[in-house]
Amino acid sequence: MDREATVRRYYELVDESAYDDLVALFAEDVRYERPGRAAIEGREALREFYEEGRPLEDGSHELESVVTDGDTVAARGRFTGRQDGASVAFAWADFHEFDGDRIARRYTFTDRDEV
Repeated sequence: MDREATVRRYYELVDESAYDDLVALFAEDVRYERPGRAAIEGREALREFYEEGRPLEDGSHELESVVTDGDTVAARGRFTGRQDGASVAFAWADFHEFDGDRIARRYTFTDRDEV
């Protein structure tokens, strides 16, 4: 799977809550950064985040653009779903840095204070 396809697949797997397949897209020593939050480091910590710590639920990502530049794939779009029992909709932008065929580092930016 090429890098753009991997990133597109990532959003499908998040929306399906298919965390085994999702975590397999990442390097063992992955680092995931979100504004205002401690970085998530390592595949097991990433799995724990998606299974127990992710504040978003029952939603879907709509990709508006995906751009590849070398080892980095940038994506932006909108998320519609639920957070803490309330309906939410917001814009986001993510950067996925690859090491080989796995995502080694991920950055998320949104137009909300916390996700």
